[in-house]
Amino acid sequence: MDGQPTPEIVVVIDDPAWRAAVPRAEDLARRAAAAAWAEMASDGFSLDTAPPGAPQGAMTILLTDDRAVKRLNGEHRGKVKPTNVLSFPGEGFGHLGDIALALGVVRREARGAQRRVAAHLAHLVAHGTLHLGGHDHVQAGEARRMERAEARIMRRLALPNPWRGVL
Repeated sequence: MDGQPTPEIVVVIDDPAWRAAVPRAEDLARRAAAAAWAEMASDGFSLDTAPPGAPQGAMTILLTDDRAVKRLNGEHRGKVKPTNVLSFPGEGFGHLGDIALALGVVRREARGAQRRVAAHLAHLVAHGTLHLGGHDHVQAGEARRMERAEARIMRRLALPNPWRGVL
């Protein structure tokens, strides 16, 4: 990862329908997260703050259904509806954070944008991982920087730029 160690990336498939929707979903999610960390590393983000011998960090990606993400969204954000991806920054040394994705929402968005579910999954994993690294899109300038980073990550994965024709 551009001279830096890749964090441990654990993918949990809670909804088996992900496997039918995206062949090798675990591998794609892992590669998208690793590409996002690599992008952040090339922009100066460092995982090298761990003491010698300590883990460089770990994150979890939960591939689940709309109901589970709706519950998480309600508990953590006060919004009782499913969303495409939720990011939960880490709360301790070595824990970079967790992201959760809702299959139904991801499928609907992909269909609406005329994109493959796999490409949309990769984009949203990258998006969520960027949030774990401190990126945000509250203000226009921040949003633009994040969108550009996402486009570069998708290029690293040899997948279509999700912002082409939008930016």
